[in-house]
Amino acid sequence: MSYRLGVDVGGTFTDVLLVDEDSGATWRAKTASTPADQAVGVLTGIEKVCADAGIGMSEVAQVLHGTTVATNAILEGKGATVGLVTTKGFRQVLQIARSFVPGGLAGWIIWPKPEPLADLEDTVEVDERIASDGSVVRPLDEDDVRRQLGKLAGRGVQALAVSLINSFADPAHEKRIAAIAAEVLPGVPVSLSSDVLPELREYERTLTTVANGYVQPQVEKYVRHLSAGLGEGGVTGELSILRSDGGLQSADAAVAAPVTMLLSGPAGGVTGAVWVAEQCGHRDLITFDMGGTSTDVALVRDLDPRIGRETKVGDLSVRASSVDVRTVGAGGGSIAHVPQLTRALRVGPQSAGADPGPAAYGKGGVEPTVTDADVVLGYLPSSLAGGEITLDVEASRAAVGKVAEAMGLDSPEAAAAGIVDIVNENMLGGLRLVSVQQGFDPRDFALVAFGGAGPLHANALGRLTGAWPVIVPPGPGLLCALGDATTSRRDESARTVLRRFGRLTGAELAQVLRELAGEAGERLAAQGLARADQTVGYQVDVRYHGQGFEIPVTVDPSWLDGGDALAELGKAFDAEHDRLFSFLLDVDHELVNARATVTGPRPDVAPVSLEPGDGDPRGALVDEHPVYVDGGHATAAVYDRARLRAGDVVRGPAIVTEMDSTTLVLPGHQATVHASGSLLITPEA
Repeated sequence: MSYRLGVDVGGTFTDVLLVDEDSGATWRAKTASTPADQAVGVLTGIEKVCADAGIGMSEVAQVLHGTTVATNAILEGKGATVGLVTTKGFRQVLQIARSFVPGGLAGWIIWPKPEPLADLEDTVEVDERIASDGSVVRPLDEDDVRRQLGKLAGRGVQALAVSLINSFADPAHEKRIAAIAAEVLPGVPVSLSSDVLPELREYERTLTTVANGYVQPQVEKYVRHLSAGLGEGGVTGELSILRSDGGLQSADAAVAAPVTMLLSGPAGGVTGAVWVAEQCGHRDLITFDMGGTSTDVALVRDLDPRIGRETKVGDLSVRASSVDVRTVGAGGGSIAHVPQLTRALRVGPQSAGADPGPAAYGKGGVEPTVTDADVVLGYLPSSLAGGEITLDVEASRAAVGKVAEAMGLDSPEAAAAGIVDIVNENMLGGLRLVSVQQGFDPRDFALVAFGGAGPLHANALGRLTGAWPVIVPPGPGLLCALGDATTSRRDESARTVLRRFGRLTGAELAQVLRELAGEAGERLAAQGLARADQTVGYQVDVRYHGQGFEIPVTVDPSWLDGGDALAELGKAFDAEHDRLFSFLLDVDHELVNARATVTGPRPDVAPVSLEPGDGDPRGALVDEHPVYVDGGHATAAVYDRARLRAGDVVRGPAIVTEMDSTTLVLPGHQATVHASGSLLITPEA
């Protein structure tokens, strides 16, 4: 027998899921995250889940890991000192950037422009020039390259990014600079824009390449440390890292291109949510992952997550494929505060995180958090994570009481209700970003809620959005780990084409796409994924001739076998353009970039199949508990989820408890237990 491990590291908890590859049986573990060294929490969780399953760590064949190491390096500004090499005349490419300022009309006044990831002092120019068609305008001056790299050697750069103008058309000069850098800057990792993002637009290409170098040393240190720890623990299986687009890559591939894993953590949750929704018979869904630090949301149509060409982390936006996840600074650890100036209650984005955590955790936290508000309202049981954390109710009341006092409220319950209402509205804003703002009505989608705190707030978010049913999967706090364990290998190749449809044939398009598929497939084959097990998908960026930016369009492989590929592609682009902007232009289409994505088969996990019940959940009733809900006091029935049977109907107000999460069913709503183990929450009417 062999086993596969899914591991997800969050801001508060580290989740581990162990899967028996023969039977599909699963074991779950949850342990506190260790922000100072994430590998410590990961190894602790793996040891715990293996002990629960009664196996040795040597029996683990694969460790599939979603990590936030690269993300945190960006958010905390703790990446490497990056040296940048550009073409002469383009030294200030990062400082010029794009003329876009977020926010309202006064955004340009109040928005602090972020500092580039590579300082101007660490940026050098080299004498060379390649035209957009790949021809050499000015040969590379290798003596000049050595002089410029020598300047960077004296500044102690920890990573090198090379981004030359038009290198997407011919990477020869960049590759030669990398060879020279190996002599002048031995041991310094080099990122080439022609490898990281071989597409036009020098700013986006340069920024993405610099971001790759910025996080690379920290990612490499973490991956190597974790690999060594796994080896010392007896794990002989391979370590794979989740990509931002929801696919897997080898540990070596992750170290080489860490910019592809900036949204590694959230992508696992979307993959797991798709698997759960499919078991319940729903193909259109919005994912709602509320953890201790933040909330991630994404939209899925026909079980296919929307993949975007931009990855955004904080103020940084890089060109890398990722699941279209939007993050809101709202989680169980989000701190509530009342500013002296406005006296208006605010929640987040500051978070108590895992250390010290909410006041309820008893680890020294004194600030009122969303978790403390949930405790005061009576929504949470006396312990979390299977008894690993015992909640201090009085500490929560004292913390939330400070908000009540600052606002002149007569009870901690009233302040706690306000905290919960505000954090729910904050998360509603994120849900609208992936639905209404993209032209989708949330009422046409199910809402899949997970994460440690998601099921507590899911019913309220369903009420705010009209998205029914609200699906709460079994083990919702561990769903990201399930996604890590059930995803497949993936790789991608891209190329800039820049041809008007009138000057392009369907055969030429097919040739380009198949060449890209061959490149990506070859890399996956080198990682052990046989060609026969590979599935290919195609996507192109199209615009109207004369437009400045393009729209990604999925290419049906069947189009490439006929003679009407460009006609079908034009129709698909027009439909998407009309949906997004409500108008069309009567001009020729233009192909900008082409991409091929190659994936492997999805691993099997045996779905849960509950024994049928008679609709009466009283066999799972364990307690009754006072709660403050909808502005008044009530008594909620408390159920043990492990004892619920298929078809049981839990009517609100009710609390459903399990090892890793707690579900709240509001008055006027009911949760029906699906045969797959999920709870389907709907209005009673």
